Amino acid sequence: MPVAKVALVSKTEVFGYLKSGAAVQRHWLRQGRLRAAILTYGATLQDLRLEGAAHPLVLGANELEPYLGDMSYFGANVGRVANRLAGGQVQIDGNKHVLQLDAGEKHLLHGGQDGLHTQLWRIIQADDARITLGLRLADGHMGFPGNLDIRLSYRIIAPATLQLEIEARTDVATLCNIAHHSYFNLDGSPDILDHQLQIDAQHYLPVDSELIPSGEIAPVQGSRFDFRNARPLRSTEPCLGYDHCFCLSRAVQPLRPVARLYSPKSGIRLRLDTTEPGLQIYDGGHINAPAQHSISQAAYGPHAGLALEAQRWPDAPHHPAFPSIALAPDELYRQTTAWHFEGPA
Repeated sequence: MPVAKVALVSKTEVFGYLKSGAAVQRHWLRQGRLRAAILTYGATLQDLRLEGAAHPLVLGANELEPYLGDMSYFGANVGRVANRLAGGQVQIDGNKHVLQLDAGEKHLLHGGQDGLHTQLWRIIQADDARITLGLRLADGHMGFPGNLDIRLSYRIIAPATLQLEIEARTDVATLCNIAHHSYFNLDGSPDILDHQLQIDAQHYLPVDSELIPSGEIAPVQGSRFDFRNARPLRSTEPCLGYDHCFCLSRAVQPLRPVARLYSPKSGIRLRLDTTEPGLQIYDGGHINAPAQHSISQAAYGPHAGLALEAQRWPDAPHHPAFPSIALAPDELYRQTTAWHFEGPA
């Protein structure tokens, strides 16, 4: 699918067209040392640049087509229920709801095949430092009850912070758990295995062979999941395979630092702050994207980026001990997540 080559007008340009003919727009934010490109498709962070670094800080595609296929989650916001929901049905406010699963699938992932990452969001407001996008998921969408109205804002705060704020309301009791799904690579290397990761979590959620939480809330101490002190991801080889939720708290908190990522090669540091009680870590073991799709003009292979997905705990409706992801009509869902960058050295 060809991408329209148009001049930048008011910092917003046409990035491509959906099969429906609808235009996908890209808006550039510029403030301090950061530049960020946001797509209206999936409310996607397509590109992120730090002054002084020659490489992008996130994995992304240079045209629309990959986002409609194998790179569908790259930089997108996922939901209405992020992560995995076991089985094809849930109980909400005492009522059973059958979810729309892909053929052959047993579990719902990231809101389903028509989740937030596939939606064309509308621009509410946009300027140099901030863009606000809006979307309504209709009652019954993917089997979930309630019209869910979502408002999402990216903002750059000088010198080098990108902040994401998400709010949602419903008119009927429903579920809501939204997560941002960028893959970070702080030095442009083929993989992130030499990046040092630190997470402020005493516990994590073990999963079964289908990556569904078992219900156990396990201590990280003495396990390969202990990132309380920073260490390279490579230090756990050959037992990488990270696609797990780290338990930061039992409830939503005021915005606070929860994780840090550092590249010794570039000297760039990332600190992640969030209000969320969970942080899903995915080491990108199954990434596979050719060079012609990449904004860095290099192929993305296994472990090319690290996903740091701030969210509520996964599969919560099936585990009473987990923090609830229920949203009532009189409640406001709200998440704030921020990425602070320092360096390069």
